[in-house]
Amino acid sequence: MPATINPHPRPRVQHHRPRHARTARRTVYHMLGGEGHDDRLVKVIDWFLIVMIVLNVIAVVLESMEHLAIAHGPAFHVFDLFSVAVFSVEYLLRLWTAVEMDEPRYRHPVWGRLRWMVSPMAIVDLLSVLPFYLGMFVEMDLRAIRVLRVLRVFKLGRYSMAINVMVAVARQEARAIGAVLFVIAVVLVFTSALMYLFEHRAQPHVFADIPTSMWWSVVTLTTLGYGDMVPITPLGRLLGGLTAVLGIGMIALPTGVLASGFSEQMRMRREEYREAVERALEDGAITKRERRLLDDTRLRLGLSEEEASLVLEDAVRHPHPCPHCGKTIHGHSDSEA
Repeated sequence: MPATINPHPRPRVQHHRPRHARTARRTVYHMLGGEGHDDRLVKVIDWFLIVMIVLNVIAVVLESMEHLAIAHGPAFHVFDLFSVAVFSVEYLLRLWTAVEMDEPRYRHPVWGRLRWMVSPMAIVDLLSVLPFYLGMFVEMDLRAIRVLRVLRVFKLGRYSMAINVMVAVARQEARAIGAVLFVIAVVLVFTSALMYLFEHRAQPHVFADIPTSMWWSVVTLTTLGYGDMVPITPLGRLLGGLTAVLGIGMIALPTGVLASGFSEQMRMRREEYREAVERALEDGAITKRERRLLDDTRLRLGLSEEEASLVLEDAVRHPHPCPHCGKTIHGHSDSEA
């Protein structure tokens, strides 16, 4: 029999899984703060890891005291094993969930994870546990392993907005900082060579060579002056005074660059937050959902609630033209309605 054709075929239903469906991996990614730190459970995990990092640094400091190390050695060892287990699990979970990050370069299941492994914070996470595992296979000084545990303090960079801002400033002012460091290096070599020339004959054991004289130049340029190397010739003393005065300017140069870069970075972040506020005000009001998005933006940019409130008030009182229609934006937040 010929096959009958249904004149009204039933359309095939295609089920598209949402991009951010709550899979187990996505849930773990969320718990590790990948989608923000507003959730209560995420905050609990964040504070647990922060406390663990701080306690590890305190343990390293206390364990360096011989009488405490002898009296409480087993307790320190058990705490170190527990810390390594926690940080190892954290590292493996972050490696597993790296493909959930919004950046496309991390999406590939293999190359994405490899790219994540060479990111700065991933390297810090690895270095925080690597000395322990190296000590199991490579013969190492136990004191070196204990001291290297201090590297775990750099894990706080993931939770400190101040460190994130300073890293952004360093990237923004990289050329200026490089130029300042180059000038300091030139001055360091030049003053060291001159001091060697003036003082070597009078103090052959103190200013034995130019590399040795660099120590004097460093402590003089930084205005520390330890006193272990002191010029005794007239020209040497004259150069020492000029170097000390020059050192004040050398220290001020990078400070000024970082200060101006920090100010510019905060201005850019406030401007970015203002743009987010103006987008929320395009319909004339800020809804609760938009308020939550603005809070997420504020936390991401590292702005305080006071700074965000000032930006919001300024955007409401002095609105900019809408980028789409050119009309002036007027609005209010749902809390003011």
